[in-house]
Amino acid sequence: MDITGIAAVVTGAASGMGEVAARSLAAKGAKVALLDLQADRVQAVAGEIGGLGLACDVADEASAEAALAAARQAHGPVRLLVNCAGIAPGARVVGREGPHALALFHKTITVNLVGSFNMLRLAAAEMAAAEPMADGERGLIVNTASVAAYEGQIGQAAYSASKGGVVGMTLPIARELARHGIRVMTIAPGLIKTPMLAGMPQEVQDSLVATTLYPKRLGDPQEFADLVLHIAGNRMLNGSVIRLDGAVRLAPR
Repeated sequence: MDITGIAAVVTGAASGMGEVAARSLAAKGAKVALLDLQADRVQAVAGEIGGLGLACDVADEASAEAALAAARQAHGPVRLLVNCAGIAPGARVVGREGPHALALFHKTITVNLVGSFNMLRLAAAEMAAAEPMADGERGLIVNTASVAAYEGQIGQAAYSASKGGVVGMTLPIARELARHGIRVMTIAPGLIKTPMLAGMPQEVQDSLVATTLYPKRLGDPQEFADLVLHIAGNRMLNGSVIRLDGAVRLAPR
């Protein structure tokens, strides 16, 4: 896929990996719509890169439909969707205050898994109805999971379940959308230096880095964005999950 001139949509684009991915796509000539609940912040980022900033709740059907309609009106049919929106609350199944709050588990699944699928299904329908591009491809969807989908830590039951769902739906959706010329890939980041991780005490960051084989550091959001760009340019990448993690294997806690 040639990024130049295509319409791209990035969720969770107000900060972290989503923001850097949006900036990188714009730098390569894509017309980017940036979606996030943080309306002021996402519009500020969009203004800096010449994109379109839209407030969007990815798990809400009407909100997602409205955001994609606005993006389509501004840039044309979406050709690349990057799903980065997500939350990562921590809670034990049985904690000091009793059992895990069911509402928190439900919210995590709703935002991370249902939200990803909501955006994916709408974008896929738009891609399938569009004319093929010069290379015959109609679109690409890149979801974001986590290494916690494979070795979640204590307190990550909800988060791991939500990201495991993202991993699990990758291949069946890729199989279904192949006839439309649409690829589906998932990136499973490890310890990336997002605002959430960067805000942790240094000793906590150091303990996390110690579990990484090589390189011995937190990942950079730019490395996530670079992988998105590589996936776009390599048409043989489809239906798979790529771990972006320095070979880290998370300890139980």
